[in-house]
Amino acid sequence: MSKLRDVLQLRVRYSETDQMGTFYNSRALEWFECGRTELMRRRLGMSYAALEGKGVFLPLVEAHLNFQGGARYDDLLDIASVIEMSGRARLRFEVQITQNTTGKPVVRGYTVHAFADPDGKPIRPPGWFIEAMQKRSALPEAANEEAIAEGGRAAGAPEDVL
Repeated sequence: MSKLRDVLQLRVRYSETDQMGTFYNSRALEWFECGRTELMRRRLGMSYAALEGKGVFLPLVEAHLNFQGGARYDDLLDIASVIEMSGRARLRFEVQITQNTTGKPVVRGYTVHAFADPDGKPIRPPGWFIEAMQKRSALPEAANEEAIAEGGRAAGAPEDVL
């Protein structure tokens, strides 16, 4: 199964900066979440809320961050996220955040999420989720871009997931 990729643009807000004028380090994990959420919505055609509505949760079990540069108030950032299965019951999201205008790296890292039921007990990924990943991975990226630009679900996204 190939990896799914998405790029989200985000502008650094004033509240995300510290006394030194750059973004506060904990914000990077929040930006990772923004990228992860939109990747799922735009590439898999399902929101986190829809996933949780079906009784499937993705608690964070591992995170790694490598701070590579700064970002200041009002900088436009590109958050490039890639999703792939990691083992039998985990998802891994690779993230690279760069300055939009210069391409300079800001933060790189990954998060790993386990599949869990509403009680937090580990579960196997549901068949419909695996099927959505496989369908989406097989589509050319241009088909996904077109559907997203039109404001709809990405091509091939399962109807019953939303």
